[in-house]
Amino acid sequence: MALPSEASFDEKKAYVAQEEEGQAFFDDGREIELLHFLYSHPSIDEIRGSPPKVLQAIDEYGRTKKYLMNVGEDKGKLVTDLIAEVKPTTMVELGGYVGYSAVLFGNAVREAGGHRYISLERNPEFAAVIMSLVDLAGLSDVVKVVVGPSAQSIKRLHENGTLQHIDLMFLDHYKPAYTTDLKLCEHLGLVTPGSVLAADNVIKPGNPPYLAYVRSSITEKRAQYESGETAKETAEFAARTRNQYIKREGEEKLSTEIKGNPNLRYESKIVHSFEPTGVPDGIEITRCVAEE
Repeated sequence: MALPSEASFDEKKAYVAQEEEGQAFFDDGREIELLHFLYSHPSIDEIRGSPPKVLQAIDEYGRTKKYLMNVGEDKGKLVTDLIAEVKPTTMVELGGYVGYSAVLFGNAVREAGGHRYISLERNPEFAAVIMSLVDLAGLSDVVKVVVGPSAQSIKRLHENGTLQHIDLMFLDHYKPAYTTDLKLCEHLGLVTPGSVLAADNVIKPGNPPYLAYVRSSITEKRAQYESGETAKETAEFAARTRNQYIKREGEEKLSTEIKGNPNLRYESKIVHSFEPTGVPDGIEITRCVAEE
């Protein structure tokens, strides 16, 4: 489903433009600066306990101070509409950054009658920002923040019984890990018929391996599985995407030994939208409809 041809971006709400190639656009102190901005905000008393007002304040920072790599209002609305439809008991996000999505989607899960929103964030500083803003929004009873590499966190949560099934998953972390982490979730039985996936940034910067996988037929996936072919790691991604976290985390090594469950049938389509800067992007919405 694409947006109507007349759909356009409201430039009045655009974030500051993302920095150019070679310049830092995150992890340069702006995330802590955001916390100070919110907690010193003239409307802090009204912001406390209000998820919409926390989001408005984050957006205000992104529009007037520095770019933030948030999902933003436009793409966020696509996912909150999906939450209202799916009504997940448990929703998982891979990549939390400063907590914009955790506040927006965690609140939507609560309003839809759900019980748990689990935010997996590798960077402990970003995770601390998420926890602070989740608390500020009054969502600590719903949102759980887990610190560590996504694959390790998924395995640990499954092993200790915290995570037994994923009703809805939002993928917005290291782009080459979308496919390998989905295959891990398939392997563990966390993604099954009825599970729904929403993958961000499938246009900007793009994610060809993930789109190829979720759009493949069972016949194609079985052939790949039986041949022993595993997911390509990072070769199909531009250097800025491939090396996005190298300064802090070092070179990323994806786990490609898990080949997933090729018997799961997906129905998948892109929904076009916009980055908070106004740059066109889209979310791939994928529904697991059967196991054959």
